[in-house]
Amino acid sequence: MPPATPAADNTRAALTMVASMAFFAVEDLFLKRSAEALPPGQVLALTGAAGACVFWALAAGQRQPILSMEALRGMPLARTLSEAVAAVLYILALALAPLTMTSALLQASPLVVVAGAALFLGETVGWRRWASILVGFAGVLVILEPWGAGFDPTGLLTVACVLVLAVRDLTTRVMPARIGTFQVATWAYLGLVPAGVALMAGMGQGFVPPTPGQWAGLGGALVSGLFGYYAVVAAMRLGEVSVVAPFRYTRLVFAMAIAMVFLSERPAGTTLLGAGIVVGSGLYAFARARKRASPVA
Repeated sequence: MPPATPAADNTRAALTMVASMAFFAVEDLFLKRSAEALPPGQVLALTGAAGACVFWALAAGQRQPILSMEALRGMPLARTLSEAVAAVLYILALALAPLTMTSALLQASPLVVVAGAALFLGETVGWRRWASILVGFAGVLVILEPWGAGFDPTGLLTVACVLVLAVRDLTTRVMPARIGTFQVATWAYLGLVPAGVALMAGMGQGFVPPTPGQWAGLGGALVSGLFGYYAVVAAMRLGEVSVVAPFRYTRLVFAMAIAMVFLSERPAGTTLLGAGIVVGSGLYAFARARKRASPVA
């Protein structure tokens, strides 16, 4: 069999990325239904504990140490804390806000990361990409409609989540290369357990024994999330980042379809318009980044 060409690798990587976004959209559905039926903090703690067990086993198979003081200082600690805070905000957003709006706002995350990389990591971002970032932020305002009667303050939970996710991604970029992927994933999931317990305490909620159906929903969230995580890592390793990364936006398509079919949501026109602006801005930013990288390559 002849070796795969770069174009073929990019095609496989793009399809894998699309599959990962579909898994994450399914995970969001399971998490939303679980967080509506059970205390959101409990959902977070249970999924964190289960995910940590899975990634701990994977890390052990690759001889990546988990019980290390390195996890409790510097960038690894900052990443774990930002992951935990983002997860708290996101599970609350899933429980309280429409899935269509939450998914649309989440698409602004790559733009915030680009802005953060320019401001805090010294990466070069030209005026065109800065313009696309500002247009994307305008799309966020269109989704939120803070000037109208349709303003839903629960959308601010996702906006805050996007900002904290940018911190997580930026700290990931500057972490030492010797720290393995499964180590990072295990620490992130372990951090969700105390975060979930703290959220339950803050909301004055106790443990609610899940029904068999609710256990199945939590299991569905765990399995779909793990498949999504594996697929996104495989996609980024298989193809060129500039080619594969824009396919992250397919998550919005899957999420809106799922919300309409299973949750009977009907996204407002402003949500669709704002989502289109955000996605278009992000795709333009990716295109500009790829164009700038081509002469260097």
